[in-house]
Amino acid sequence: MKKKVLFICVHNSARSQIAEAWLNRLCPDDFEAHSAGLEPGTLNPVAVEAMREVGVDIFEKKTQSVFDVFKSGQLFSYVVTVCDESSADRCPIFPGVTTRLHWGFPDPAALTGTEKERLDGVRKIRDQIRARIEMFCDEMCGVGGITFA
Repeated sequence: MKKKVLFICVHNSARSQIAEAWLNRLCPDDFEAHSAGLEPGTLNPVAVEAMREVGVDIFEKKTQSVFDVFKSGQLFSYVVTVCDESSADRCPIFPGVTTRLHWGFPDPAALTGTEKERLDGVRKIRDQIRARIEMFCDEMCGVGGITFA
């Protein structure tokens, strides 16, 4: 039976969406990943482009509120915050036996500069998230390090 994982960031527009996509891609037999945000916004187009470059399409994904997910009563084995610590502290405590983890990553929305500079920054964040997901997969199910084009 797959373990459900919820990734949470502030707007559910980049980091949590990227983490959800990577876990569903890298360890699909063991995990079912979802994502949500404290203040859901719109999907970050630079994050969409950065993921498209590596063959992962998140264009159709919708943002959702972590509080709506909480109210739905879904149970998660892991709730992983991928935002800064102060934002992570605002997340609700989910019912059931849930392991809460915090993996802080920079906020793509805070990147400045040209479009190319912002895309380069999101690529770095995307790759950092992938590396952390690979470590998690390796720790939990021994399949980290899978390479996808």
